[in-house]
Formats: sequence, C-alpha cells, structure tokens
Amino acid sequence: MSYIEPAPIKDKDNPLESMMSRFDLAAQKLGLDNETYNVLKNPDKQVIVSLPITMDDGRIKVFSGYRVIHNTILGPSKGGIRYDMGVTLDEVKALAAWMTWKCAVVDIPYGGAKGGIMCNPRAMSKGEIERLTRAYTLSMMDVFGPDKDIPAPDMGTSQQEMAWLMDEYSKAKGMTVNAVVTGKPLVLGGSLGRVEATGRGVMVSALAAMQRLKMNPSQTSCAIQGFGNVGSNTARLLEERGVKIKALSDVSGAFWSDKGIDIQDALRYRDKNNGILEGYPNADKMQDPEGIITCQVDLLVPAAKEDVINIYNAPDIKARLIVEGANGPTSASADDIINEKGIMVVPDILANAGGVTVSYFEWVQNRLGLRWPLERVNRRCDRIMKEAFEKVYSTSLEFNVPMRIAAYIVAIDKVAKTYKFRGGF
Repeated sequence: MSYIEPAPIKDKDNPLESMMSRFDLAAQKLGLDNETYNVLKNPDKQVIVSLPITMDDGRIKVFSGYRVIHNTILGPSKGGIRYDMGVTLDEVKALAAWMTWKCAVVDIPYGGAKGGIMCNPRAMSKGEIERLTRAYTLSMMDVFGPDKDIPAPDMGTSQQEMAWLMDEYSKAKGMTVNAVVTGKPLVLGGSLGRVEATGRGVMVSALAAMQRLKMNPSQTSCAIQGFGNVGSNTARLLEERGVKIKALSDVSGAFWSDKGIDIQDALRYRDKNNGILEGYPNADKMQDPEGIITCQVDLLVPAAKEDVINIYNAPDIKARLIVEGANGPTSASADDIINEKGIMVVPDILANAGGVTVSYFEWVQNRLGLRWPLERVNRRCDRIMKEAFEKVYSTSLEFNVPMRIAAYIVAIDKVAKTYKFRGGF
C-alpha cells in the first residue's frame, strides 16, 4: 500500500532558531553572564561525513551523515541517530542542544549530542540500511565511545540499527562494547522498559500536569498526533489510567471517535497493516489530518515531528494542556499565542525525557554487567520524571514564566554552575 507522507507546515522558524530563542529568554531571566552564555550556545563539535554505499542494484550512492556534540560539561554526550530525508545540520544542532537541556532537566550525568543520515529508510532494503549503518559507525569511530558519545535510536532507526552499530564498533575495538550505544535488543544488553520509556515519561508528565490543573483523568479527552513508538505507548498508558483517546494520527491520516478509540484494537490493526492506520475501520477518518492539532479535546500530545504547532494553527487550539512527546513540536513564534490562551505546555525537554532516562539506566546496567527487573526500571524512571516536573513547575512559579522557559532555566542553571566549577582555558 502506497501513501504520501504529509509535509509539516513550516513557519519562518527552523528548529535551531526555535531552540535558541527559548535559550536566550531563559538565559536572560537567569542573568547568565556573557562568557557562560557563549560557551553554552555553541556546539563543541560538528562532524559531517560522506558515505558511499553500494546499493542492491550495484550503483554507488553517496549519503550525507552528521554527528553534533553540543556539550560534555555534565558527562559523555548522549543522543539519537535519525534516518530521514529531512535531516539537516541545523536540525541536528538543535536536537543536540535539546539533548543537553533534557539530560540536565532530569539530572542525569550526560551532555547532549545528535546524529542523522539524510536518507529514506522506507525506500531501502535491509541490506542497504545495514551497510549504511556500518559505514556511518566506522566514520564516527573517533567520536563514539562509552565514555565519550553514546548514540541511541531516533526517527527512522530501531534496535536493529543499534545492534549493527554496536557490532561494527566492537569489531573495530577487538572486544564487545555493549555500553557504546543504548536502545539495543535485550539479548545484546538492552534494558527492560526502554521501548516504552519515552511514552511512559510523557504519561507521567501528563498526569502530574493534570493534577496541577485539577483535571480528572477519567473525565479527560485526548488527541495524540503520531502513532509511532512514542505516540502509541503514550496512548496505551494514558488509556490504562482512564483518559479517553478521541483522536489519533500517523503518516496515513488522522482518525476521530467521539466515544474514544480502543488503543489495543488500533495497535493490533496497525501491526497487521504495514505499521500504519490507513483504513482503520473503528474510527472516522478526518478530512484534514492537521486538524488533529485543533480538535475538541482537553489534552493534546504532539508526538511526531518539529513545528506542527505554529502561528497558523495555535490560535485555534482547544486543549487546556499540551504535553510534547516529540522534539520541538511547537515553533517559537507560537509560544506567545499559546501562553496568551492560558494553555499549560509541558515542554519536550521535560515531557519526553523518559527515553534518555532509561537509556542512562541501560548504560549503567551495561557498565555494571547487571540487568534490573522492569519494575525497578519503571519505578526509578517515574520518580525521576515526577521530581523533574515538580522542579520545573516550582521554577515557573518562582520566575513567573511558562513551563517551557522554566525547564530551560533549570537546565541552563545546572550546566552553567557545573561549567563554572570545572572552568575553561
């Protein structure tokens, strides 16, 4: 079955400009000195590689690959690798910086990084993707390392790509190095709870915010944009806690049911239908898939791509609460509109940090040579997410700023203080 992936509406902001405008505002509120501002603003390292790959038909195709290390003040850098035609250096720089702030918000000892290859994995065979992954790993041999830079899956990649990466890195080092990457299959040292960790963090953040807004989960309706790993796990976990999921969308379109969509039923359909919801019979297909952002619900979870909430649709959002499952789903120019409407936003660097938190647990387990039970992983992740939410919420009250700027203040303050103790040249 073929389908056309809709391009998100873009306003004048690119992800890097969006991130920097929030960073600037938080730095100003915090009274950050000029020296520290310049240190934290600029990435430590930007690596661009060309990867010639033999395709299945014998042609040599050259792919562009990126890895940006934004910061290592708190510890080794951490960040996913995405395979997507939309990968650009600016996008990777923005995502690397977001990782720095995300790790700092949840208080784990990592800096931020991000990687990407400009490719369309859906149009490539498994063999082509494997060759591309191994070539990228070899080109990053001086960058990656369990004490230097630790990649993970992201959009367009999975535990399989991480297994190839670990294998290629281990062959080059002459020994098995599990801790060089997270998001691995369980048999290669992956952590229980890692697959659903980001969605679980979104759920915990949503429930904490609903408590502050005095919203009863069993009387709350929700729309989730994106039904990949993050969106589907968020939907399942929120439904288990009584939230009614009225709208879902993925690359094939958006679906609405006033009585609520049965998430287990939708998951079964998706898994039998090439991983998409196209033709899902138990909900009505919305004419405009982007209408999911402005539909009549209490809670909106954007869990797909950047800039899906922008100056064009922000004035029409009906939700009282937005919890960001994706990285950068709200453009900076939409912030003022949302704030004026009185909508609480739990920002990406807080809401979706459950993934990097459990990645950290995976890395710790690899270093110790132990495996923790699922209950321990979930309990520790939930505690970290709740503590981070409360810290950001109290900071938003203290500085009288929205939750997004409060999250940046918490993160920048931690990294800046650490930098001042460590010092520079």
